Amino acid sequence: MKIIGSFISPYVRKVLACLELKGLDYRVDPITPFFGNDEFATLSPLRRIPVLIDGDVTLCDSSVICAYLDEAYPATPLLPSDPKDRARARWLEEYADTRLGDLFIWGLFYQRVVHPAVWGEPGDEARIAKTLTEDAPAALDYLETQLPAVGFLFSEIGVADIAIASFFRNADYAGFTVDGERWPKVARFVAAVLAHPVMAKLLVFEDIQRSADIKGRRQALLDAGAPLTEDTLGMREPRRGMMRL
Repeated sequence: MKIIGSFISPYVRKVLACLELKGLDYRVDPITPFFGNDEFATLSPLRRIPVLIDGDVTLCDSSVICAYLDEAYPATPLLPSDPKDRARARWLEEYADTRLGDLFIWGLFYQRVVHPAVWGEPGDEARIAKTLTEDAPAALDYLETQLPAVGFLFSEIGVADIAIASFFRNADYAGFTVDGERWPKVARFVAAVLAHPVMAKLLVFEDIQRSADIKGRRQALLDAGAPLTEDTLGMREPRRGMMRL
């Protein structure tokens, strides 16, 4: 099984963590955001990551991929068995991918980390300020009403837990931390999910991808034991709007 995507993408992280939970063998083509050749555009018409290739199946979109994994490889389910809980888990996954993605990726991580690193320009300070003072607090207020005081959402860790917590790792990369006094459930929950072994394992590879020079990054990942493919689709200069995280 092959995953095309960056270890630091919250959407890729979600898929990789679910693969780890299920104990499935996979390899990663660690394509760098905003890079990618023409073959990548053929595989991902919207130029988004992750992409899953499993035999003759090629899928885009992290939620579609995780749903496929749960149906094709039902051992260690990613969703709870109760229909009401399953529906709620799907909603929380969607809320994370849509709302938290807009806030913590495009409102913070892209502005503070990606934009300066890739384009050599400062991010949108007005958007950062609005995210920090208005939008993120409102989202955390909502999550505080949805997350449990102890444990995971539905007894065992699943795709909804991973989807939510994943965005907070990127928010942390952009200098944002949850105020544990104002949002104690959110702070506890995020810390618990990110400390889970499947998430901790991926952090090692993220740290390399964030810190190593792009030309030496692949070898550094291999040296750290990352399950990489032999080929890569990432050798191309960046172009604005080329690919979504």
